Amino acid sequence: MTNFENPDLQVVTTKSRADKAINSLKGLLLGIISDDIIDAQEMEELRLWAKEHYDLVNRNPFREFMLLIENTVANGIPPKETVEDLYWLCQKYEHGSIYYNGITSDLQLLQGIFHGVLADGMLNDHEIFKLHEWLSENEHLSSYYPYDEIRSLVLSIVADKIIDDEERTILTAFIKQFVELKNSDTAAKIEKDTADVNISGICAVDPEIIFENKTFCITGILSRGNRSELQKAIQDKGGIAVNTISKKTDYLIIGDTNNACWSYSCYGRKVEKALDLRKSGHTIVLVHEFDVFDAI
Repeated sequence: MTNFENPDLQVVTTKSRADKAINSLKGLLLGIISDDIIDAQEMEELRLWAKEHYDLVNRNPFREFMLLIENTVANGIPPKETVEDLYWLCQKYEHGSIYYNGITSDLQLLQGIFHGVLADGMLNDHEIFKLHEWLSENEHLSSYYPYDEIRSLVLSIVADKIIDDEERTILTAFIKQFVELKNSDTAAKIEKDTADVNISGICAVDPEIIFENKTFCITGILSRGNRSELQKAIQDKGGIAVNTISKKTDYLIIGDTNNACWSYSCYGRKVEKALDLRKSGHTIVLVHEFDVFDAI
């Protein structure tokens, strides 16, 4: 076996290449955004960077990088936003390695627990109390999605030590968002059992949306049209459409199409900022794109 064929050496080499690639990307992004103007040639250079490093696509966070770059033009996402998202991802990788640290491992473990408790198609009382016990023992996950949300829900359910069918169904509906069951019959049963439950994760459920003089920001990829169409519809209803989230933002609209940046160890730059603003006392509502389109 040659040195290059040695699996241990390949792992080290790939990690080294990944680190070097991310550092080069970070520098490229800083250079592109330095004049605060991003043109087609600069976006093409990013596309070529992605092409050159495509062999790393299966290594986090390169899949996210590739998707962001590919989706910019196709979905009408402003180039500046893409560059800012890419730089944010670079920083996440660099500071604490969000993809590889213990937090991520525990969040992945939580997802596995979700999978396990739904494997037979139903949640029993013992499973719910065990989930409550695990959540109580892992408070270091506080502020990471979906820990805060699932813990709040479970706490409200077990508070009286009695779990009724409605509570069980709501919890099942929430957990199923993070599970891809291999057994199609079990998955179909859960879908049927929770069909009448509206759970939108970090988004407000059945929100009241007021357009007049309210500020709206969009993140992610919309499944019902493009950003410019939705922004115009918001403006026609008396709302204000912006591209950057701030303390003045009233609503953050989250696109339905799956965005790799929202794997739940990493919300996405705008969603993370919105949650930080909420924790600081600012009133900002996270709404699903379907709710906005329905209100329009």
